[in-house]
Amino acid sequence: MLKRWGLALALVLGGASAFAAPAETGAPDRPKGSLVIIGGGLRANNVEVWQKIVELAGGKGARIAVFPTAAGTPAREAQLTADVLKRYGAQAFVVPIAPRLAGTDALKAADDPATAKAVREAGGAFFTGGDQARITGSLRRADGSNTAVLDALWAMYRRGGVIAGTSAGAAIMSSTMFYDPPLEVLPLLKHGITDGKDVAPGLGFVGEDVFIDQHFLIRGRFARMLPVMLAKGYTLGLGIDENTAAVVGPSRDVSIIGYRGALVLDLAGATVDKAQPNFNVSNARISYLDSGDRFNLVNRAYSPGPDKEALKNIDREHRESIFTTDILGNTSVVNLLEKLTDSDQQRAVGIAFEGPASRTPERGFEFTFTRVPDTREYATNREDAYSIYRIRMDVRPVKMHLPLYSAD
Repeated sequence: MLKRWGLALALVLGGASAFAAPAETGAPDRPKGSLVIIGGGLRANNVEVWQKIVELAGGKGARIAVFPTAAGTPAREAQLTADVLKRYGAQAFVVPIAPRLAGTDALKAADDPATAKAVREAGGAFFTGGDQARITGSLRRADGSNTAVLDALWAMYRRGGVIAGTSAGAAIMSSTMFYDPPLEVLPLLKHGITDGKDVAPGLGFVGEDVFIDQHFLIRGRFARMLPVMLAKGYTLGLGIDENTAAVVGPSRDVSIIGYRGALVLDLAGATVDKAQPNFNVSNARISYLDSGDRFNLVNRAYSPGPDKEALKNIDREHRESIFTTDILGNTSVVNLLEKLTDSDQQRAVGIAFEGPASRTPERGFEFTFTRVPDTREYATNREDAYSIYRIRMDVRPVKMHLPLYSAD
């Protein structure tokens, strides 16, 4: 364990980066650095993700600032993260900015000149998981202005450094983030979002045009992004699964690495029936990017991994229908899309509803996924891993008939 946070910081102040620090905030140039956005649950043995962070920070010996700001037990989380980074060759140091760190004032620490200098001269930064509101609340002053350390992070990123974050550290990457939403997805579809409660401003490292979410597949969260995107005007959403990372480069190319994959929601051509009082959306596009796939945030072009081949002229499985009663279940949407890809059907349907004890048990939603001319599907030569691009998705409210079942 680190005996003294002050000692840990003092150890880094003697070093200097080979990079010169540019102007802080307000620079019009696009950042030369990269982002490693991790969907949570990052394991210490995920070599590909940890090595990528170190590589982008400058390689072996790179100085990486560890921010345990979101953590409930920041000293422990900081030590664990720093130890893993050191194992992969980095010179990790801890930044003592955390509301749950006893005896410190996080906002005051975030304006400390020595801390800001250490962050600015580092090759990268890593934000641990926890509560993302602790990060934004510690790095922005009450009037919304940047602290010295947040300015230093931007300077390091613009210069060419890497900013990585897992879970809460991923949520802060977009200009809008989930703040304190309900644990379940359906209440957001039924009742909409509330600013300052469900969502709040993030730090915006990925830009103004992409909404980020995490724990995306394993917790069945893909649909909770939709009402936020519509309310805030986003046409592009990127949701990343656990133990998986989306690496965003300076050219806005996204590479998926790690355990599984990510979903892209594209609402550029989507419409909403404003005469309908309940949530609905038509003609959206949903894509599943497997590990190894690439996607460009500017032109929205997809590139499958090198082990993938287009699915053409193959014998697809015949299925009578593809349907699930729990589209918001863990990994359900990807499982359904894979069944659709490996079938002779043109569409698949899933529904979502709550139990009889909910506020509005009679209200549910139907999700329809349809192959369209711009759909593209790829698989490994073993057909055990799929990449699925631009499946049409329509969501409409439906009335559930209660009770849904009775004793036989």
